[in-house]
Amino acid sequence: MAVIPVELSGRSYEVHVGTGLLSDFIALAGDRLRGERVPIVADTVAWANAGEPLERALNDAGMTIELFEVTPGESSKGWSMLEALVDWMLALGIERRDHVIAFGGGVVGDLTGFACSIVKRGCNFIQVPTTLLAQVDSSVGGKTAINTSAGKNLVGAFHQPSLVIADLATLGTLPDREMRAGYAEVLKYGVLGDREFFDWLAADGPKVLAREPDALSHAVATSVAAKARIVAEDERETSGVRALLNLGHTFGHALEAETGFSDRLLHGEGVALGMVLAARFSARRGFMPEDEAQQVGEAVSSAGLPSEISALGLDCSGQTLTAHMMHDKKMEGGTLPFLLLRGIGAAYLDRDVVLDDVAAFLDEQLQAH
Repeated sequence: MAVIPVELSGRSYEVHVGTGLLSDFIALAGDRLRGERVPIVADTVAWANAGEPLERALNDAGMTIELFEVTPGESSKGWSMLEALVDWMLALGIERRDHVIAFGGGVVGDLTGFACSIVKRGCNFIQVPTTLLAQVDSSVGGKTAINTSAGKNLVGAFHQPSLVIADLATLGTLPDREMRAGYAEVLKYGVLGDREFFDWLAADGPKVLAREPDALSHAVATSVAAKARIVAEDERETSGVRALLNLGHTFGHALEAETGFSDRLLHGEGVALGMVLAARFSARRGFMPEDEAQQVGEAVSSAGLPSEISALGLDCSGQTLTAHMMHDKKMEGGTLPFLLLRGIGAAYLDRDVVLDDVAAFLDEQLQAH
């Protein structure tokens, strides 16, 4: 088991990565569990597929589960589900020192974390991510949010978990498409700041996707450690350092919005394609060697992830996509900073990008085959 600390002033916590950790949940959670009732917010499918070890561990300790199930998908991460969850927590009499367990992917983690940030002005929660994407990204760092009609993750709060338990065994029943979507975030850490990790993924990425234990454990632990270092340096994304984690997201969120935040394009798929676009745009501006931009595209496509906008079958223009970007949370003074690349492992924040140039670039990409 790997234990990665997330070092924050006065609120540090640990991320545990390993196989079979849910069976040891009582020991790992320690005195965070108060009383005999344990509130769990769970993705319905994830709970059915992977919840049994956690349920057994709690029951063997004489604890009773209070379960709030969430339908899978981004549509559950909205106002109505938030209201229902908050009402449920209040009806249970959740207190500020209590811990709610978020069991599932990023939707459940974001929804539960945000609810915990506002109930009683802040109660605790434990992340138990059950998708690769959630294990290496959304469960770590304290970003919580819901989606609105204006865009994705525009209403939320920074609210750190008390503990993250990433049991790799929960990935055993994860659909291959979801596994690939999570792998996009793993690849992101190599592209943005770790050329050595990128090269390792180029060689051993297929083992990660095949869920070979050693390769999977190394990929998840390395990704979490990379995110923990960045979060510790810039918890609330004020210095620009944490913004590096958004590599691929500005392009990706625009594509997600154009596809209606639906299963047409999963979040990880959008990030993967967004990284390719960021690399190509960087090369177009002369900041990144063309051959390295091509390597990013090859790494994405070889993992079975989308690397061409044209494959999405969109009926829109580059201007349409940049209009979606105007809702980005990173907007500052009417301008949008872009995460671009000087090379693989060298991401940077560019505050001088003209959206009309991005629109023209996207028009070319939409027409490319």
